Amino acid sequence: MLGPVILAASRSDRMRRLISAAPVTKQVVDRFIPGESVDQIVPIIRELTGRGLELTMDVVGEDITNPGQAEAARDAYLKLIDHLKVLDLGTRAEMSVKLSMFGQALDGGHELALANVRPVVEAAAAIGTTVTLDAEDHTTLDSMFAIHDELRKDFPQTGCVIQAYLFRTEDDARRLAGNGSRVRIVKGAYKEPASVAYQQKAEIDKAYVRILKTLMEGKGYPMIGSHDPRLISIAQELGRRAGRKLDEYEFQMLYGIRSEEHLRLAAEGHRMRVYTAYGTDWYGYFMRRLAEKPANLRFFARSMISKG
Repeated sequence: MLGPVILAASRSDRMRRLISAAPVTKQVVDRFIPGESVDQIVPIIRELTGRGLELTMDVVGEDITNPGQAEAARDAYLKLIDHLKVLDLGTRAEMSVKLSMFGQALDGGHELALANVRPVVEAAAAIGTTVTLDAEDHTTLDSMFAIHDELRKDFPQTGCVIQAYLFRTEDDARRLAGNGSRVRIVKGAYKEPASVAYQQKAEIDKAYVRILKTLMEGKGYPMIGSHDPRLISIAQELGRRAGRKLDEYEFQMLYGIRSEEHLRLAAEGHRMRVYTAYGTDWYGYFMRRLAEKPANLRFFARSMISKG
Protein backbone atom coordinates (compact mmCIF):
# COMPACT_ATOMS: atom_id res chain seq x y z
CA MET A 1 0.00 0.00 0.00
CA LEU A 2 2.85 2.40 0.78
CA GLY A 3 4.73 1.69 -2.42
CA PRO A 4 2.95 4.29 -4.59
CA VAL A 5 3.30 6.90 -1.83
CA ILE A 6 7.05 6.32 -1.60
CA LEU A 7 7.43 6.44 -5.37
CA ALA A 8 5.60 9.77 -5.42
CA ALA A 9 7.96 11.01 -2.70
CA SER A 10 10.92 10.03 -4.89
CA ARG A 11 9.91 12.91 -7.20
CA SER A 12 9.36 15.43 -4.41
CA ASP A 13 12.04 18.07 -3.86
CA ARG A 14 10.68 18.74 -0.36
CA MET A 15 10.93 15.05 0.62
CA ARG A 16 14.39 14.89 -0.93
CA ARG A 17 15.53 17.73 1.35
CA LEU A 18 13.93 16.26 4.46
CA ILE A 19 15.28 12.74 3.99
CA SER A 20 18.71 13.87 2.86
CA ALA A 21 19.04 16.05 5.97
CA ALA A 22 18.08 13.27 8.41
CA PRO A 23 21.21 12.26 10.40
CA VAL A 24 20.51 8.54 10.05
CA THR A 25 19.97 8.60 6.30
CA LYS A 26 23.58 8.11 5.27
CA GLN A 27 23.90 5.04 7.50
CA VAL A 28 20.89 3.45 5.82
CA VAL A 29 21.82 4.57 2.31
CA ASP A 30 25.21 2.91 2.75
CA ARG A 31 23.41 -0.43 2.96
CA PHE A 32 22.33 -0.06 -0.69
CA ILE A 33 24.95 2.33 -2.11
CA PRO A 34 28.43 1.43 -0.84
CA GLY A 35 30.32 4.45 -2.18
CA GLU A 36 30.14 7.87 -3.79
CA SER A 37 33.22 7.70 -6.03
CA VAL A 38 35.01 5.22 -8.28
CA ASP A 39 37.92 5.06 -5.83
CA GLN A 40 35.52 4.07 -3.04
CA ILE A 41 33.80 1.42 -5.13
CA VAL A 42 36.88 -0.41 -6.47
CA PRO A 43 37.49 -2.27 -3.16
CA ILE A 44 33.83 -3.39 -3.24
CA ILE A 45 34.29 -4.73 -6.77
CA ARG A 46 37.40 -6.63 -5.70
CA GLU A 47 35.67 -8.04 -2.62
CA LEU A 48 32.55 -9.28 -4.43
CA THR A 49 34.35 -10.77 -7.42
CA GLY A 50 36.81 -12.40 -5.01
CA ARG A 51 33.84 -14.22 -3.47
CA GLY A 52 32.71 -15.67 -6.80
CA LEU A 53 30.11 -13.02 -7.60
CA GLU A 54 29.70 -10.90 -10.72
CA LEU A 55 28.57 -7.29 -10.88
CA THR A 56 26.64 -4.78 -12.91
CA MET A 57 27.67 -1.24 -12.00
CA ASP A 58 25.29 1.72 -11.92
CA VAL A 59 26.40 5.34 -11.51
CA VAL A 60 23.27 6.71 -9.80
CA GLY A 61 21.46 9.79 -11.05
CA GLU A 62 18.51 10.32 -13.36
CA ASP A 63 16.92 13.78 -13.47
CA ILE A 64 19.10 16.04 -15.56
CA THR A 65 18.17 19.44 -17.00
CA ASN A 66 20.83 20.23 -19.60
CA PRO A 67 23.15 18.55 -22.11
CA GLY A 68 26.20 19.28 -19.97
CA GLN A 69 24.88 17.02 -17.23
CA ALA A 70 24.28 14.27 -19.79
CA GLU A 71 27.89 14.55 -20.94
CA ALA A 72 29.02 14.42 -17.31
CA ALA A 73 27.09 11.16 -16.88
CA ARG A 74 28.79 9.76 -19.97
CA ASP A 75 32.18 10.78 -18.63
CA ALA A 76 31.45 9.20 -15.23
CA TYR A 77 30.89 5.85 -16.93
CA LEU A 78 34.01 6.26 -19.05
CA LYS A 79 35.97 6.88 -15.87
CA LEU A 80 34.50 3.70 -14.37
CA ILE A 81 35.54 1.76 -17.48
CA ASP A 82 39.11 3.03 -17.07
CA HIS A 83 39.16 1.50 -13.59
CA LEU A 84 37.55 -1.75 -14.74
CA LYS A 85 40.18 -2.09 -17.45
CA VAL A 86 42.90 -2.25 -14.78
CA LEU A 87 40.95 -4.88 -12.85
CA ASP A 88 40.68 -7.04 -16.02
CA LEU A 89 37.42 -8.71 -15.03
CA GLY A 90 35.83 -8.95 -18.47
CA THR A 91 32.10 -9.68 -18.34
CA ARG A 92 32.31 -10.38 -14.61
CA ALA A 93 31.81 -6.62 -14.21
CA GLU A 94 29.43 -5.01 -16.67
CA MET A 95 27.48 -1.74 -16.44
CA SER A 96 23.84 -0.71 -16.24
CA VAL A 97 22.77 2.69 -17.55
CA LYS A 98 19.59 4.75 -17.41
CA LEU A 99 19.13 6.71 -20.62
CA SER A 100 17.49 9.54 -18.68
CA MET A 101 20.99 10.26 -17.36
CA PHE A 102 22.24 10.58 -20.94
CA GLY A 103 19.70 13.22 -21.94
CA GLN A 104 16.71 11.17 -23.11
CA ALA A 105 14.14 13.60 -21.65
CA LEU A 106 15.73 16.77 -23.10
CA ASP A 107 14.95 18.38 -26.46
CA GLY A 108 16.19 15.99 -29.12
CA GLY A 109 16.63 13.53 -26.28
CA HIS A 110 16.51 10.30 -28.27
CA GLU A 111 19.41 11.30 -30.50
CA LEU A 112 21.26 12.91 -27.59
CA ALA A 113 20.96 9.80 -25.41
CA LEU A 114 22.15 7.57 -28.25
CA ALA A 115 25.12 9.86 -28.96
CA ASN A 116 26.13 9.87 -25.28
CA VAL A 117 25.65 6.19 -24.54
CA ARG A 118 27.41 4.90 -27.67
CA PRO A 119 30.93 5.85 -26.47
CA VAL A 120 30.23 4.03 -23.19
CA VAL A 121 29.16 0.88 -25.03
CA GLU A 122 32.18 1.13 -27.33
CA ALA A 123 34.59 1.56 -24.40
CA ALA A 124 32.97 -1.35 -22.54
CA ALA A 125 33.38 -3.62 -25.55
CA ALA A 126 37.03 -2.57 -25.84
CA ILE A 127 37.78 -4.00 -22.37
CA GLY A 128 35.77 -7.17 -22.95
CA THR A 129 32.55 -6.30 -21.16
CA THR A 130 29.15 -4.86 -21.96
CA VAL A 131 26.30 -2.53 -21.00
CA THR A 132 22.66 -3.15 -20.11
CA LEU A 133 20.05 -0.46 -20.73
CA ASP A 134 17.82 -0.13 -17.66
CA ALA A 135 14.07 0.27 -18.12
CA GLU A 136 12.44 3.40 -16.72
CA ASP A 137 8.82 4.55 -16.79
CA HIS A 138 6.64 3.34 -19.67
CA THR A 139 6.79 6.63 -21.62
CA THR A 140 10.54 6.12 -22.22
CA LEU A 141 10.49 2.53 -23.42
CA ASP A 142 9.95 2.93 -27.16
CA SER A 143 13.01 5.18 -27.25
CA MET A 144 15.02 2.79 -25.06
CA PHE A 145 14.22 -0.22 -27.23
CA ALA A 146 15.03 1.72 -30.41
CA ILE A 147 18.41 2.71 -28.97
CA HIS A 148 18.97 -0.89 -27.89
CA ASP A 149 18.25 -2.10 -31.43
CA GLU A 150 20.63 0.49 -32.88
CA LEU A 151 23.47 -0.37 -30.47
CA ARG A 152 23.10 -4.09 -31.09
CA LYS A 153 23.92 -3.61 -34.77
CA ASP A 154 27.54 -3.01 -33.77
CA PHE A 155 27.52 -4.41 -30.23
CA PRO A 156 25.12 -7.39 -30.19
CA GLN A 157 25.97 -8.17 -26.56
CA THR A 158 24.22 -4.97 -25.37
CA GLY A 159 21.48 -5.92 -22.92
CA CYS A 160 18.16 -4.39 -21.95
CA VAL A 161 15.61 -4.64 -19.17
CA ILE A 162 11.92 -5.51 -19.32
CA GLN A 163 9.37 -5.01 -16.54
CA ALA A 164 6.80 -7.70 -15.76
CA TYR A 165 4.12 -5.33 -14.46
CA LEU A 166 3.61 -3.65 -17.85
CA PHE A 167 0.97 -5.11 -20.15
CA ARG A 168 3.24 -4.64 -23.18
CA THR A 169 6.09 -6.74 -21.81
CA GLU A 170 4.92 -10.17 -22.95
CA ASP A 171 5.07 -8.95 -26.56
CA ASP A 172 8.44 -7.29 -25.90
CA ALA A 173 9.80 -10.54 -24.46
CA ARG A 174 8.79 -12.54 -27.52
CA ARG A 175 10.55 -10.02 -29.75
CA LEU A 176 13.69 -9.97 -27.59
CA ALA A 177 14.08 -13.71 -27.01
CA GLY A 178 16.14 -14.23 -30.16
CA ASN A 179 19.65 -15.54 -30.59
CA GLY A 180 22.33 -13.54 -28.78
CA SER A 181 20.00 -11.28 -26.83
CA ARG A 182 20.62 -10.44 -23.18
CA VAL A 183 17.44 -9.56 -21.31
CA ARG A 184 17.00 -8.79 -17.63
CA ILE A 185 13.47 -9.29 -16.33
CA VAL A 186 12.35 -7.38 -13.22
CA LYS A 187 8.97 -6.80 -11.65
CA GLY A 188 9.11 -3.00 -12.09
CA ALA A 189 9.74 -0.13 -9.69
CA TYR A 190 8.00 2.94 -11.12
CA LYS A 191 4.55 4.29 -10.35
CA GLU A 192 2.54 3.28 -13.42
CA PRO A 193 -1.19 3.80 -14.13
CA ALA A 194 -3.67 0.95 -14.27
CA SER A 195 -4.12 1.62 -18.00
CA VAL A 196 -0.63 0.24 -18.74
CA ALA A 197 0.38 -1.92 -15.78
CA TYR A 198 -0.84 -4.58 -13.39
CA GLN A 199 -1.43 -3.15 -9.94
CA GLN A 200 -1.69 -6.29 -7.81
CA LYS A 201 1.31 -8.36 -6.70
CA ALA A 202 -0.32 -11.66 -7.66
CA GLU A 203 -0.94 -10.45 -11.21
CA ILE A 204 2.61 -9.15 -11.51
CA ASP A 205 4.07 -12.43 -10.27
CA LYS A 206 2.02 -14.44 -12.79
CA ALA A 207 3.12 -12.16 -15.61
CA TYR A 208 6.73 -12.49 -14.45
CA VAL A 209 6.56 -16.29 -14.71
CA ARG A 210 4.91 -16.19 -18.15
CA ILE A 211 7.56 -13.79 -19.45
CA LEU A 212 10.42 -15.73 -17.88
CA LYS A 213 9.14 -18.92 -19.54
CA THR A 214 9.26 -17.13 -22.90
CA LEU A 215 12.85 -16.03 -22.27
CA MET A 216 14.00 -19.44 -21.03
CA GLU A 217 12.50 -21.17 -24.06
CA GLY A 218 14.03 -18.61 -26.42
CA LYS A 219 17.54 -18.42 -27.81
CA GLY A 220 18.82 -15.48 -25.78
CA TYR A 221 20.41 -15.12 -22.38
CA PRO A 222 17.88 -14.46 -19.58
CA MET A 223 18.90 -12.44 -16.52
CA ILE A 224 16.52 -12.98 -13.59
CA GLY A 225 16.29 -9.82 -11.53
CA SER A 226 14.47 -10.84 -8.35
CA HIS A 227 14.96 -11.40 -4.63
CA ASP A 228 11.76 -13.43 -4.37
CA PRO A 229 12.62 -17.02 -3.22
CA ARG A 230 9.58 -18.44 -5.00
CA LEU A 231 10.47 -16.83 -8.32
CA ILE A 232 14.08 -17.93 -7.98
CA SER A 233 12.95 -21.54 -7.53
CA ILE A 234 10.58 -21.23 -10.49
CA ALA A 235 13.41 -19.80 -12.61
CA GLN A 236 15.61 -22.78 -11.76
CA GLU A 237 12.83 -25.20 -12.73
CA LEU A 238 12.10 -23.35 -15.98
CA GLY A 239 15.80 -23.46 -16.79
CA ARG A 240 15.86 -27.21 -16.25
CA ARG A 241 12.78 -27.74 -18.39
CA ALA A 242 14.29 -25.63 -21.18
CA GLY A 243 17.47 -27.72 -21.06
CA ARG A 244 19.64 -24.78 -20.05
CA LYS A 245 22.99 -25.23 -18.35
CA LEU A 246 23.68 -23.13 -15.25
CA ASP A 247 25.87 -20.72 -17.23
CA GLU A 248 23.15 -20.11 -19.84
CA TYR A 249 21.22 -17.72 -17.61
CA GLU A 250 21.98 -15.74 -14.48
CA PHE A 251 20.45 -14.28 -11.36
CA GLN A 252 20.74 -10.63 -10.45
CA MET A 253 20.08 -9.03 -7.08
CA LEU A 254 20.70 -5.66 -5.52
CA TYR A 255 23.72 -4.90 -3.39
CA GLY A 256 22.71 -5.00 0.28
CA ILE A 257 19.65 -7.22 -0.14
CA ARG A 258 19.77 -10.98 0.63
CA SER A 259 23.56 -11.05 0.49
CA GLU A 260 23.74 -14.61 1.83
CA GLU A 261 21.49 -15.73 -1.02
CA HIS A 262 23.98 -14.21 -3.47
CA LEU A 263 26.67 -16.48 -2.11
CA ARG A 264 24.41 -19.53 -1.91
CA LEU A 265 23.45 -19.33 -5.58
CA ALA A 266 27.06 -18.74 -6.62
CA ALA A 267 28.15 -21.76 -4.56
CA GLU A 268 25.57 -23.90 -6.40
CA GLY A 269 27.25 -22.99 -9.68
CA HIS A 270 24.85 -20.28 -10.83
CA ARG A 271 26.05 -17.02 -12.29
CA MET A 272 25.06 -14.49 -9.65
CA ARG A 273 25.42 -10.80 -10.54
CA VAL A 274 25.10 -8.07 -7.91
CA TYR A 275 23.58 -4.77 -9.07
CA THR A 276 25.91 -2.30 -7.38
CA ALA A 277 25.15 1.42 -7.48
CA TYR A 278 27.39 4.27 -6.43
CA GLY A 279 27.50 8.05 -6.66
CA THR A 280 26.24 11.16 -4.92
CA ASP A 281 22.81 11.52 -6.59
CA TRP A 282 21.35 8.56 -4.71
CA TYR A 283 17.88 9.81 -3.70
CA GLY A 284 15.67 8.39 -6.49
CA TYR A 285 17.44 5.02 -6.45
CA PHE A 286 17.19 4.82 -2.66
CA MET A 287 13.47 5.63 -2.58
CA ARG A 288 12.65 2.95 -5.16
CA ARG A 289 14.50 0.40 -3.02
CA LEU A 290 12.24 1.37 -0.10
CA ALA A 291 9.14 1.14 -2.28
CA GLU A 292 10.00 -2.28 -3.68
CA LYS A 293 9.99 -4.17 -0.41
CA PRO A 294 8.30 -3.45 2.94
CA ALA A 295 11.30 -4.89 4.80
CA ASN A 296 13.50 -2.15 3.37
CA LEU A 297 11.08 0.52 4.59
CA ARG A 298 10.88 -1.08 8.05
CA PHE A 299 14.68 -1.14 8.20
CA PHE A 300 14.79 2.57 7.40
CA ALA A 301 11.98 3.43 9.85
CA ARG A 302 13.60 1.48 12.70
CA SER A 303 16.87 3.25 12.07
CA MET A 304 15.16 6.64 12.10
CA ILE A 305 13.40 5.86 15.39
CA SER A 306 16.46 4.40 17.10
CA LYS A 307 18.45 7.51 16.24
CA GLY A 308 15.60 9.84 17.04
